[in-house]
Amino acid sequence: MASQREPIFNIPGVIVALIASFVAVHLVREYVLSDFDRDYFDAMFAFIPTRYDSTLLPDGALPGGFGAEIWTFVTYAFIHGSWVHLGVNTIWFLPFGSAVARRFGTARFLLFFVVTAAAGALAHLMTHNGENSAVIGASAAISGTMAGAMRFAFQRGGPLGFWRDNDAAAYHVPALPLVGVLRDPRVMLFLVVWLGINVIFGTASIPLSGANEPVAWQAHIGGFVAGLLLFSLFDPDARRMSPST
Repeated sequence: MASQREPIFNIPGVIVALIASFVAVHLVREYVLSDFDRDYFDAMFAFIPTRYDSTLLPDGALPGGFGAEIWTFVTYAFIHGSWVHLGVNTIWFLPFGSAVARRFGTARFLLFFVVTAAAGALAHLMTHNGENSAVIGASAAISGTMAGAMRFAFQRGGPLGFWRDNDAAAYHVPALPLVGVLRDPRVMLFLVVWLGINVIFGTASIPLSGANEPVAWQAHIGGFVAGLLLFSLFDPDARRMSPST
């Protein structure tokens, strides 16, 4: 009997919902809000380092107060500067986010998305303290899903492995321990290329968001490192992880 396989376009519902929320926010921001309201919206929900330095904002120039200091660690991920920015993030989010969502399930994946987005914002804050430029986009959280997928996707029987029996089992193979990440040449090649692309685009100040802002590559790295290091805390299959040798 032939093994049953999932349809190629069977995208997890949580991924569809998140992408739909990105699109909805962008539609409202671009076509409903006035220029003034859009600026207010960004000031309320984008991640802006000066929000955390009262000496730079003596009159409370940014709205939201203490609450915005908390929620913007995540809400910035739902805002995109252009359709190109949104499209590029969606292209990366579909394969890597879907792989991790199939393994984690909806609740764990949403928490993983929140944590990696917040880690990206924190990394940006630590490297851009006092700057007034806003960070927007889901790239840090998407980088976290890329790192998470690295922990199992290249494994034998995994979704990117050479030996793969069926789609359902491919997303639940034992994950690589952290030391194994450093020993797998395919994972290391992916890591080196990914880091290189981020550093090149970031240091060259090439705008991709459509908002004339350079790539916030430190936020990407923050999300990626969090996804790589914290993967096991969210992984329901952690008990099946191969022991380090």
